[in-house]
Amino acid sequence: MASRLLWASRAASYLRISTFNRAFSTVLKDLKYAETHEWVKVDGDSATVGITDHAQDHLGDVVYVELPEVGVTVGQGANFGAVESVKATSDIISPVSGKVVEVNDQLSEAPGLVNGSPYEKGWIIKVKLSDEGELNSLMDSDKYTKFCEEEDTKH
Repeated sequence: MASRLLWASRAASYLRISTFNRAFSTVLKDLKYAETHEWVKVDGDSATVGITDHAQDHLGDVVYVELPEVGVTVGQGANFGAVESVKATSDIISPVSGKVVEVNDQLSEAPGLVNGSPYEKGWIIKVKLSDEGELNSLMDSDKYTKFCEEEDTKH
């Protein structure tokens, strides 16, 4: 039995596959979260948006990020771009409404930042909020953690 496990872990490391599942993804306390696995960090009337660690973990290696143009208006619950991974392409849904004031141009050259640093270097857009009240409909870190755990047990 042990030799079979050793062989499996050697094969996995050769293929660069993880032989264990992480118990949970990183969820940061000071952010707000949408059920579609985007996060929002609010700073005054500005909000930074990205996809969560949970989302990038399920997507796998990100190979391309479709970004909106600066100046476009995004609406809460509306698609504004896409993340393409080795497994699938997934729409990015805006957790807030507002005007895009900045996009993370680094993602064009290094889309893997979404995997390696989903909450810092892998942010996707910055928005000038048009309705701060929308933040009340988003989850805090505790609710989001519970949401992810429940979602994972369904699959």
